[in-house]
Amino acid sequence: MLLNSVLTPPRTLDGVSGGSKKRLLEFFSKFISQQIPTLESTEVFDSLISRERLGSTGVGEGIAIPHCRVKNCSESIGTFIRLKDKIDFDAIDGRPVDLVFILLVPEEATDTHLQLLSGLAEKFSDPDFCRQLREAVSSENLYELWIRE
Repeated sequence: MLLNSVLTPPRTLDGVSGGSKKRLLEFFSKFISQQIPTLESTEVFDSLISRERLGSTGVGEGIAIPHCRVKNCSESIGTFIRLKDKIDFDAIDGRPVDLVFILLVPEEATDTHLQLLSGLAEKFSDPDFCRQLREAVSSENLYELWIRE
């Protein structure tokens, strides 16, 4: 599965304090720029906010999939975050979000972007998988859930 190639153990985070959608995206932008120095946090944040302005990436059932194309991104990058407390994400069902998968892709990666989003939607559409994510005991356990077939 393509998701195995974009998510790493250090980018599988548990117990993050979100506060708000904006704060979470700011946190992620700083976090990912520390992980991947070629990405500037302000550029990542601006790209994510621009995408959110087109329509919320809160897909419902407590899940959000913020995603965008980034200029200096050379490969697709995924980060999974299980929030400590649910936050409002302007989700389509109005429910607060606690499971967030953030996806960054190179500007030209149209097919890959769509395949990754499709894979995420498929995984998140499984109620048993989402239950397991919510019941996981550690970030290591969360990562193992994502990478198993």
